[in-house]
Amino acid sequence: MKAIVFGCGRTGTMLSLQLAAEGHEVTVIEMNPSALRRLGRDHGCRVVIGSGLDADILEAAGIQEADAFFALTRGDNTNLMSAQIARLRYKVPNVCVKVADPLRADAYRKLGYFCITPSALTAGMMRDWILKRPFQRIDAYNQLSEELRI
Repeated sequence: MKAIVFGCGRTGTMLSLQLAAEGHEVTVIEMNPSALRRLGRDHGCRVVIGSGLDADILEAAGIQEADAFFALTRGDNTNLMSAQIARLRYKVPNVCVKVADPLRADAYRKLGYFCITPSALTAGMMRDWILKRPFQRIDAYNQLSEELRI
């Protein structure tokens, strides 16, 4: 699989290293070169410095042949915009977006994007852990509670 990971923070780094360790072809796009230290020395990933919102950078990363695109920066706007570019312009078949805002994530899920809201996932897993319940599928944790819809 050819995967592009936009954002080399903690989540992007962990995902990139996991996929590369399993033999997948991973390209990391990162605007801040110093963030790449998280990857270590022998990470096995290709690196492109720049923004995942820039067509030249995306094409240098090989987006035309990508099987998956992960938008994992700190910014919801950046993640959602880059995911739309990957899906709509470049027709990447698998696009995953990290979205902190549960309302926005819910709206983009309804548009067909696979969104992960870290706070909802973490809270749900903690609840299940303390109540000794088996962990659920990601979709169960990504449900927006009625209190958050207000």
